[in-house]
Amino acid sequence: MDPKNTGELQRHLEKQNELLRDAHRSMLHELHKLQVEEQTLMRKFYELWSAQGPSHKNAEGNFVQSDKENGLAKKHH
Repeated sequence: MDPKNTGELQRHLEKQNELLRDAHRSMLHELHKLQVEEQTLMRKFYELWSAQGPSHKNAEGNFVQSDKENGLAKKHH
């Protein structure tokens, strides 16, 4: 390697290292935001699921809910 280029190469590598560190910090920040969002959605999902009441299995072994649990209960006039 030509000794004249080592200083330029060093500066280039330092700049690349700085850019990679910035990208790493940015990705960690985005990951944290997504994890918080996931926790919030899972909490809301659990609350919704808990409010639905108990489910039961049909003849095929699949979990189903009654019409009442699904909010489809018939109104009597």
